[in-house]
Amino acid sequence: REFEPNRKLKQNLKRLQCLQRRASRKTKGSNNRKKANLCVAILHEKITNQRTDYIQQVTTRLIRDNQTESIVIEDLHVTGMLKNGKLAQALADVSFGKFFEVLKYKCEWYGRNLVVINRWAPSSKRCSCCGFINEALTLADREWTCTQCGTHHDRDHNAAKNIKWYGLQQTIFKSQTPVGSRGGPVESRRLRRAKKQ
Repeated sequence: REFEPNRKLKQNLKRLQCLQRRASRKTKGSNNRKKANLCVAILHEKITNQRTDYIQQVTTRLIRDNQTESIVIEDLHVTGMLKNGKLAQALADVSFGKFFEVLKYKCEWYGRNLVVINRWAPSSKRCSCCGFINEALTLADREWTCTQCGTHHDRDHNAAKNIKWYGLQQTIFKSQTPVGSRGGPVESRRLRRAKKQ
């Protein structure tokens, strides 16, 4: 299942640029400049609220799926990724860090296991059918064909299959303890409250 990327800043960027241009043309220290800056701040708050609301909706849909007991996610180095000037705005708009934070506490609430795999695992470069690792794969390649088995891969779908495989390996062979599981399944918040009472 695919979800639309969080593009709230991109949707409001023209309006934001217009308001910022208006504010910069006002006289410094004037009441009109304060009003214009207030309009910019209100739009920034609206973008933040839209972004947070979308993250809450997506994480809730993932958590409340009755067939899901464990969720596997890749540990991304978001701070390092934001240093890439060409991708920084798009990555900041998606809010990977906030998504992981919300997903983590919801997994603890609803008794789901959150498994975090290593960030250095070759999730995009590994063929999900035969295990061949394509070292020549670049960020611009959205689709590629495995030279060993000839399977044609969509980059994101292939990465999702590999992340699932790495998560199963991690939980079966216990190479690392899943985040939030403390060595076993996470109790739901309702069960913890019932035990306390």
